[in-house]
Amino acid sequence: MYPFLTEIFCVIDDFCNSFDKKYQHFFLNSSNKKRKKACSISLSEIMTIVILFHMSGYRTFKDFYLLSVCKDLKAYFPKSLSYSRFVQLMECALLPLAVFLSGIKGKETGIYYVDSTSIEVCNIKREKRHKVFKGLASKGKNSMGWFFGFKLHLVINNLGEIMSCKLTPANTDDRRPVAKLMERLNGWLFGDKGYLGKEFSEKLKAQSIEIFTKLKKNMKGRIINMTQQFYLSKRGLIETVNDQLKNICQIEHTRHRKPANAFVNLISGLIAYSFKLRKPSIKNNKLPMPLLAVTSN
Repeated sequence: MYPFLTEIFCVIDDFCNSFDKKYQHFFLNSSNKKRKKACSISLSEIMTIVILFHMSGYRTFKDFYLLSVCKDLKAYFPKSLSYSRFVQLMECALLPLAVFLSGIKGKETGIYYVDSTSIEVCNIKREKRHKVFKGLASKGKNSMGWFFGFKLHLVINNLGEIMSCKLTPANTDDRRPVAKLMERLNGWLFGDKGYLGKEFSEKLKAQSIEIFTKLKKNMKGRIINMTQQFYLSKRGLIETVNDQLKNICQIEHTRHRKPANAFVNLISGLIAYSFKLRKPSIKNNKLPMPLLAVTSN
């Protein structure tokens, strides 16, 4: 059912062992005395389960946990907890998942795509009475209209691998997080018209990044070579990745009851996508022959 379950668990378990050694001394001890009874299920098992959900095809985590983890995968997780208890413990995996995601970025190819996608937390008609994300989410607008929630800013390479990402309130300008997202990357960056701006492009140039976008009708044309024009025409790649993240990995839904668990759901969905063997991509063998000569240098 899950052919790579053991491999995924081993990778996560190795990470958890090193995470405990490197980061445990950064945590502050609480002044309240509490029982330090060991949990019957390990952190690596919790992380593996929440990631597997996004690879399972189940629409709700409750069905996945009760029907798959507690029955079909009982041999792999013999000490599985009750559903309500597991949901309580999920937020403990938030920081480890975030650190793990930052360490599995894709290959630096020098060709990157940037885009933002909406992460709705409720129907726009219920925004004023929504309380779960009060003070965190905001009202924003995209090509489909108004929504209430967050924006996920994503940078991928031409192989469809996630390089960096950031979650912001929905009313954030698409250009604001880009410099931070591209902090350790350089090369060509392709985006839509939302990333136009002379001051913005000059800021990226200082980071050794050249950004390419389609121009508005009232703007003067820009001279770009055939290779750059080809990769700009393939900007739909990141739209495909966003679509898979939402419809296959299910990083977005409106049933959250706690912000921490919502962020666990989002990050574990991004990790599940990173574990996919087949990702949408643009490979060099897809280029026409004249362009191959240009990119081979």
